[in-house]
Amino acid sequence: MKFELTKSFLEQIEVAVESNDIQFIREEVCPLHYADIAEILDEVDLETAQFIYKQLENEQAAEVLVELDEDTRNNFLASLSNSQIASQVELMDTDDAADFIQDLPDERKEDILSNIEDVEMSSDIASLLSYDEDSAGGLMTTEYICANINWTVAETLENLREQAREIDHVFTIYAIDDYERLLGTLSLKTFLYAENDTLIKDLYAPNPISVRTFVSDKEVANIMEKYDLVVIPVVNQAGVLMGRITIDDVVDVMREDAEREMQLATGVSEKVESRDSVWIITRARLPWLLVGLLGGICGSLIIGNFEGQLGLFPELAFFMPLVAAMGGNVGVQSSALIVQGLANNSLKLNSTFAKVLKEISVTLVNATALSFLIFLYNFFMSESYALCFTVSLALFGVIFLAGILGSLVPLLLHKYKIDPALATGPFITTLNDILGLLLYFLIGYIFY
Repeated sequence: MKFELTKSFLEQIEVAVESNDIQFIREEVCPLHYADIAEILDEVDLETAQFIYKQLENEQAAEVLVELDEDTRNNFLASLSNSQIASQVELMDTDDAADFIQDLPDERKEDILSNIEDVEMSSDIASLLSYDEDSAGGLMTTEYICANINWTVAETLENLREQAREIDHVFTIYAIDDYERLLGTLSLKTFLYAENDTLIKDLYAPNPISVRTFVSDKEVANIMEKYDLVVIPVVNQAGVLMGRITIDDVVDVMREDAEREMQLATGVSEKVESRDSVWIITRARLPWLLVGLLGGICGSLIIGNFEGQLGLFPELAFFMPLVAAMGGNVGVQSSALIVQGLANNSLKLNSTFAKVLKEISVTLVNATALSFLIFLYNFFMSESYALCFTVSLALFGVIFLAGILGSLVPLLLHKYKIDPALATGPFITTLNDILGLLLYFLIGYIFY
């Protein structure tokens, strides 16, 4: 049954902690899933979180630490000694452990690693910390199941029993050679039905889909999504099996990437959450608001230059918001589709031009339809033919220009290694507002 955190339940927890009611915590909180417990700890104060944490079993406590929000976890870790943290780290998978201590100060990081009793695990974590956290190496775990191709089924079974003790989920068996190079994968069904004296080299499927340690986490996510994988092996440049990446880690990458792009698209320049301080949220929002302010000033200067025209023909002012708004809407639509194509790698080298051409064609159709409708409106509602042609042609030009900018700007940003999601936010709308107003008044100047 899905757990839903409510305000009344939080109040009950706070009362239990204040009255030192350990039984309530152990009966109502401890049996919950570790992700639900982490959600509770994220909402309560530090003292309450510490009280609940002390009632958890060791393995459960380790899982909860991994799931905690970053800010909550940092505050929580400040209250724990390095030896206490090390004892919890030993109960985690190596990838979770590496992520867990990644952002700690270097001195504390080294001290925690030295306090881990399992030397092999400490070495694996240190190795993972050497990779870029946004790469396959930083995402992988070093726990996996493998079988040498020269082993028999009987020998493999004995080895797998030993390996599986340290692994929670067995998705696949990797076939390796004497140098630990990845050669293929072994189906569990094939393995179970094989005779005991059959060699693994006669059973495994060659040429597995794998990634190198330096591949970006975005590319890993795209590969796993494309081939519907729940796990993917990671190899170094020599083809040696280094670890595996499971779907739960990739889902986290996809979620974080989606959140980052959504924030960029709305003009938030860094990752923020509602519980962050006023200064952090302001720092993330203000830069693009300043860009919007600058764009507004530029727009007002354009209007000021055509003040005489507006004085003689005030009806031109009625359609300024329409022209600016339509340009912004079309620009965001066009850029969103191109950004989506760049994100999921559906824009190949030979199809980029075709995609942009199709988007421009759609923009032409939309521009023609909308400009014709506004022409009809002005023709019947206004006595000025100049206004009819000015608004219609300006709207056509603005929509067409916005479609081109919305298609090309993301490609240009992508080429220069700038996140193209910026093109779907204030950048493109501000640019379209300025150019749209300028085009509107230039056309009006011609007709009037």
